[in-house]
Amino acid sequence: MVNVHVQYAVRPSHVPDESSITRWAQSVFDKSHRGELTVRLVSESESCALNKQYRGLNKSTNVLSFPADWASDDGGEYFGDLAICADVVARESRDQGKSTTAHWAHMVVHGVLHLLGYDHQSNDEAVEMESREIGLLAGLGFDNPYEQEHSH
Repeated sequence: MVNVHVQYAVRPSHVPDESSITRWAQSVFDKSHRGELTVRLVSESESCALNKQYRGLNKSTNVLSFPADWASDDGGEYFGDLAICADVVARESRDQGKSTTAHWAHMVVHGVLHLLGYDHQSNDEAVEMESREIGLLAGLGFDNPYEQEHSH
C-alpha cells in the first residue's frame, strides 16, 4: 500500500479533493509497492519558484516531480514529491477543451510515473510513458489525454 499525503497550498475549492488525488496516485502502483509520496497543490508563484530553482526555467508549469531515494516511515520506500499548479492545470484544461477532472487525474498519474523513473526525453521514452498513462487513465474511467478533444 502506498500512502499519499496531500498538501493544499491553494484554496481547496479550486482543486480535486484528497480522496480523488489519492486514488489517482495509488492507481499507478501495484500491490507489491509499499511506501509513501506527497502531492502538493501549489500556486503559480510557487510553481514558478520551484521550476526556476530546480530546472532553470522562469515560468510556472503543470507538474513538477521530485523523486526520492530513501525509506519511508513505514519501512517502505519514499517515492518523492509532486508539485501540481492548480492555475496551470485549470488553464490547460480550458485551453485544450478537456475536463478539468480528467486533466487533474492525468497530471497526478504523469507525475507519479516520473517518480517511478518514467520520462519522455526521447521518442521511445515518450511512447512508453504515454502508453502507460493511457492505460492507467482508462482504468480510472478517463479518455486518452493525448487525443485532441473538441473545444466547447
